[in-house]
Amino acid sequence: MSVFINDWQDDEATRRRSEAGPTIFEQDLADRVYTSQLIGLVPDLVMHGGGNTSCKTTTTDLFGNKVDVLCVKGSGWDLGTIQARGLPAVRLAPLLDLRKLDKLSDEDMVNIQRANLIDSTSPNPSVETLLHAFLPQKFIDHTHATPFLTLANLPHAKEAMIEIFGAKMALVPYVMPGFELAKTAALIYDQSSEIEGLLLEKHGYFTWGQSAKESYLKVIQHTNMVEEWLNQHRAGPKVQAASLGKRLGEREVNSFLQNLRGGLMNALSENATPPVLHLISSDTALDFLDRDDIDLLSKAGVATPDHVIRTKPHPLLLRSADIKKGKPQIVKCIKAYIKDYEKYFARHSGVSLVPKKMLSPLPNLVWAQGVGLIGVASSASAAKVVTDLAQQNIKVMADGVDAGGFHPVKAQDLFDLEYWSLEQAKLGTSLMRPLQGHVVVVTGGAGAIGQAIAQKFLEAGAEILLVDNREDSLGAACEFLRKDVETLAVDVTDMGAAERIVNHATAKFGGVDVLVSNAGAAYQGSIIEMDQKSLRDSFELNFFAHFALAQAFGKVFKTQGFGGQMLFNVSKQAVNPGKNFGAYGLPKASLFFLVRQLALEFGGDGIRVNGINADRIRSGLLTDDLIEERAKARGVDVPSYLAGNLLRKEVEATHVANGFVALALSFRTTGHVMTVDGGNVEASLR
Repeated sequence: MSVFINDWQDDEATRRRSEAGPTIFEQDLADRVYTSQLIGLVPDLVMHGGGNTSCKTTTTDLFGNKVDVLCVKGSGWDLGTIQARGLPAVRLAPLLDLRKLDKLSDEDMVNIQRANLIDSTSPNPSVETLLHAFLPQKFIDHTHATPFLTLANLPHAKEAMIEIFGAKMALVPYVMPGFELAKTAALIYDQSSEIEGLLLEKHGYFTWGQSAKESYLKVIQHTNMVEEWLNQHRAGPKVQAASLGKRLGEREVNSFLQNLRGGLMNALSENATPPVLHLISSDTALDFLDRDDIDLLSKAGVATPDHVIRTKPHPLLLRSADIKKGKPQIVKCIKAYIKDYEKYFARHSGVSLVPKKMLSPLPNLVWAQGVGLIGVASSASAAKVVTDLAQQNIKVMADGVDAGGFHPVKAQDLFDLEYWSLEQAKLGTSLMRPLQGHVVVVTGGAGAIGQAIAQKFLEAGAEILLVDNREDSLGAACEFLRKDVETLAVDVTDMGAAERIVNHATAKFGGVDVLVSNAGAAYQGSIIEMDQKSLRDSFELNFFAHFALAQAFGKVFKTQGFGGQMLFNVSKQAVNPGKNFGAYGLPKASLFFLVRQLALEFGGDGIRVNGINADRIRSGLLTDDLIEERAKARGVDVPSYLAGNLLRKEVEATHVANGFVALALSFRTTGHVMTVDGGNVEASLR
């Protein structure tokens, strides 16, 4: 049974061509986009920007002259989501002329490719553009399919390739991507032009066809042939997994992740970006980490050099004994990793003709026995890329050992790729935002103020966990934010809710940095008529829920050991009570005091505690009906009521959100409550 499925649909291809346009260029590009997406949507074929595709076709220039072009994947595009503009057209003739040269620098290669773009605003063509150009076929596909990576890293790759494909595939010895690889691969093709593909040693695989469909079908067929061959070897593995170690429970895992995050921050400067963690704890990952050759594999390298810019040359291996000893041992292991990386950099940069500046020496990937694979990055999405690649790597390693060995590129070659400017360019050059890497939990997250808070923290680069008591409201909030943020439906007044929230944040991001305790409700009623149940209910939501969150988050912050911040949505009612709002103001006054008490008690741990006193904000607390009622009671219209402050302007939820972000960025401020009310002398704190 085939593992990789042919998803080509003739009807879909026809539909895409008809929508693209009548010219040969448009038709070819439509087919090229279609099969590129089919390949890109299968992680075991390519993932996260890996691989590239191309087609040779004809277009016209401004003068109406026909021009032969190569449309090849552009830098920064992912095959799974690629569009026509992600396949920039480059004049083919100048590229073919380059084959006459003996040498070509990377800078000249990029310059020539850009100089021959049909559209100068297009992204940089792939670093493997010349290989696509030098091969004569119309459509060409290059993948990092998992089975092919296993094959490419075998010590006897050529013999295994011949066993699988006979004379239909040729082996290209490892050469760093670029001009030299393109010339080498083209020469090998010329010597055996009847082949159907090229196996790039330690790297990946190329195939082709005169149509996009033909090339795509070869990708599927060839990859299945390798998979079927590997499956024969999996039946009798040469290395058995060691006796299964102890899997840590949820509480132990969360404690470990917080200690790991703290240990990583311990190795950074005080104002460094906190790392975001992504954990994969599948049975496959946990079983792999129990192998008796895990030490050897942790130092072996990566399945394809392309991965090194995401994962680094090797992971940090934390054995069960290290984890059991707690944070001091974890910190010790991190420091040892840093020293090893510094030695690696010094050893290999010394032979480089171009001076190199060392990247961060911290691990991007952690193998933790009993826990799983952990990606480390400055954002949740980047950390997930690391673990996705890590899962492919361990599969290649395991299958490779079973089939004869895992022998990836040598350390110097890996270094050259890691510090190659053309590879680093794939990571982008966007500036770090002020709260990059910070994990922010917003309670009452589905309300107007909660959504505004989440939006502003997202703009500042933070990772968000939205908490509210209704799943449907959280879904609507995500649609409003137009971003897939993490959510948790829980009533903050429930017993154990605070622990559930911190556990969820830790499981998803590795820990927390900022609590925005925003959930609340405006209970009403005169003191003389108030029943105690209503008052107690108000205290549960407007005080005790905040108190419980403060305790739970305070424990996490102390475990991590690098500070943190608690931000509370208090209310002007805490200092300037309104008539018939006693049931709301009393717990808010207690919360106001709690902010100061927490600041006093947590200051020594570097934990900041601040709050905001807002007033008259359209939200779930201050509904349209309540606004009408309060305006009528004051004998004014709604606009006048909402603008009843010194500035004579309505205060909106976004202004409150800006206040919370400002406090989060006030790194030397604690015990402070900011007023966001447009000016209210009676509510002034000083």
